[in-house]
Amino acid sequence: MSEEGKAPVVAEAHLVDTFHPPQKMLEKHPSKPHIGSIEEYQQLYKQSITEPEKFWAQKARELLTWQRDFETVRSGTLANGDVAWFPEGQLNAAYNCVDRHAFKDPNKVAIIYEADEPGEGRNLTYGELLREVSRVSYVLKRMGVRKGDTVAVYLPMIPEALIALLAITRVGAVHSVVFAGFSADSLRDRVIDGQSKVVITSDEGKRGGKLIGTKKIVDDALKQCPDVTGVLVFKRTGADVPFTPGRDLWWHEEVQKWPSYIAPEAMNSEDPLFLLYTSGSTGKPKGVMHTTGGYLLGAAMTGKYVFDIHDGDKYFCGGDVGWITGHTYVVYAPLLLGVSTVVFEGTPAYPNFSRYWDIIDQHDITQFYVAPTALRLLKRAGDDFVKARMPKLRVLGSVGEPIAAEVWKWYFEVVGKEEAHVVDTYWQTETGSNVITPLAGVTPTKPGSASLPFFGIEPAIIDPVSGDEIHGNDVEGVLAFKQPWPSMARTVWGAHKRYMETYLDVYKGYYFTGDGAGRDHEGFYWIRGRVDDVVNVSGHRLSTAEIEAALIEHHAVAESAVVGVADELTGQAVNAFVAINKSVEASDALRKEFILQVRRSIGPFAAPKAVYIVPDLPKTRSGKIMRRILRKILAGEEDQLGDITTLSDPSVVDKIITIVHEAKKK
Repeated sequence: MSEEGKAPVVAEAHLVDTFHPPQKMLEKHPSKPHIGSIEEYQQLYKQSITEPEKFWAQKARELLTWQRDFETVRSGTLANGDVAWFPEGQLNAAYNCVDRHAFKDPNKVAIIYEADEPGEGRNLTYGELLREVSRVSYVLKRMGVRKGDTVAVYLPMIPEALIALLAITRVGAVHSVVFAGFSADSLRDRVIDGQSKVVITSDEGKRGGKLIGTKKIVDDALKQCPDVTGVLVFKRTGADVPFTPGRDLWWHEEVQKWPSYIAPEAMNSEDPLFLLYTSGSTGKPKGVMHTTGGYLLGAAMTGKYVFDIHDGDKYFCGGDVGWITGHTYVVYAPLLLGVSTVVFEGTPAYPNFSRYWDIIDQHDITQFYVAPTALRLLKRAGDDFVKARMPKLRVLGSVGEPIAAEVWKWYFEVVGKEEAHVVDTYWQTETGSNVITPLAGVTPTKPGSASLPFFGIEPAIIDPVSGDEIHGNDVEGVLAFKQPWPSMARTVWGAHKRYMETYLDVYKGYYFTGDGAGRDHEGFYWIRGRVDDVVNVSGHRLSTAEIEAALIEHHAVAESAVVGVADELTGQAVNAFVAINKSVEASDALRKEFILQVRRSIGPFAAPKAVYIVPDLPKTRSGKIMRRILRKILAGEEDQLGDITTLSDPSVVDKIITIVHEAKKK
């Protein structure tokens, strides 16, 4: 790590190995990657930036089926916040995901359902999916759902979650999925903000051998949602749950009343497809809105080129449908491309740590996509669990945060057996689909780097002080995009001013990602994490992600989170929270080793002033570490933590508070 302004800025890029797509991956390929070489990517990428209208018009007509063709490819600007894609075009998401494949080959498997308990799943063909979606579409219409209405979905990871989303889009309504682990209060806020009149849920959910009372949580939330007129309940476990006559309907009873085909509603390309709420810095949820044509194109394009999806592939994304990863890469990308998608109800650790690998092996999965938090858990469990052969697996994806080099190598060598290409993808809820990412079978990769921009994405590194773009390679700054792309979010629901202030007004004419990044000497991008996840120690700007990566290199460290705290001497000081491997004992000597590890890896100025060894880190259900909570605890603001019920394990917060208090007494 060098001081600001002295080359090389992106120091780690000079130290890591570059991995080319493995020859063994290409040997087991059903045909060959969609793009033949890195040179062909560069040529197509150049066209997507210099002739975006020509490029996207061709791809939109090639990958999507339009009920009415478009005349204009793109209108509006980032500066004005009025970007629209294919405005005269009309299409329907469900038709593109289901009908066109069902008509061509009704017996092709669309959904591979892996239930929480191994062996209890089932497959759904495209023909069956069309019938199920049509019947639920009828039910929604009878419940009063009209074109443009929002419908809230609070379901576990079961095929009915996908059926619900597709039925909502089929009738022209807007889905608003709330992860079925959020509290009743969080659900209530999202139902009210999205103005949903109908909620779809289940009696219960099953996850990791435990039951989740989804219907009870919905009932609690709706006590303060007087505008909700209907609740459609899928029977997952058969548990005895409270039922409100006149409002609640059983899914299995209602679908028997209606025929198995209903025509899809023609939607304008710019009609809303869904809302998805992200945690904003304020307490109010932020409903990111995606539109139909552009979002579907982004999903199909990245599915095809990033994951190199071919006809006959079987795709497994471990994300939950309650997050953007589940929307784009469990539901839309695989179904738009007409392949089989895995819907996995369980957890990677149930009934044991080999569950993912068993699923991949059993179903001949070709692409696997998961977050580094799951990979760290599985690496920590030990290689003995990775016994499955997984012969067809050729692409390994990573999503949600930069993947540490140690974990990357384990993923490539132990899971992929050096026969699969690792694609470390960078994107956000707001971008809709992957924006900086390798293309499987094409892009050389460097562990820890998201590599190169996807088609139509023109990144800029901006100096956060002057606001000017920094040109050339070997530079650090904040990451922004210079051109609109089809799958970008169009607004924050009911708060367009907030959308402009958060993304488009920060640097006028650019989309601001909120992330720091470096562009190395070869033009590869390295994501540093949120700009507020930067510690400034004695004038050195340090990315928390970089210090965390240094800590992970220590054999005893399973996970780490680094935050900055005010320090009289240095401005800010580094504090580290570390979860250690089960086989290791916590000690003062170990803490000293961790500090030395950072000194060795980055430099003395980056060494943590305090290291707290904790049983686990506060994480959302999707695996995102909530550093904000750690900052509040260190500042003694435990009374201002906000709603922690949405964490995967809220009890860990009290344990961390106790550990910090005890350490400060010393």
